[in-house]
Amino acid sequence: MFSLAGLAFMFSASILLQILACAIYNNWWPMLSALMYVLVPMPCLFFGGGSTQFLISRDGGGWMDAAKFLTGASAVGSVAIPIILRHAGLIGTGAMFIEFTSFFIFICTVLCFHRASLDDEW
Repeated sequence: MFSLAGLAFMFSASILLQILACAIYNNWWPMLSALMYVLVPMPCLFFGGGSTQFLISRDGGGWMDAAKFLTGASAVGSVAIPIILRHAGLIGTGAMFIEFTSFFIFICTVLCFHRASLDDEW
């Protein structure tokens, strides 16, 4: 039960930082990377059967490999979008670093969820 509450807190903190990166600098372009937060779990849901087990397995096939590729591409996009927006001058450096912190917390949440789902005790 504590692990589920911890995961919810981490995810909420990640979303809060995402919103703060927009609100503090009065610029809503950083919210574009929140779209990637929605896209990251989609290949797992559609091609992996809703489990994260397929990400660490070597076997699979065309659909499993496509799911791994799409998961990786959307994760790279989560990092690339703030960098591209900063390079284009649409967001400030502070907003970019807040976005990176939000992404780091989100990835830690996903990794903790993966480890908790391996235990299957909750």
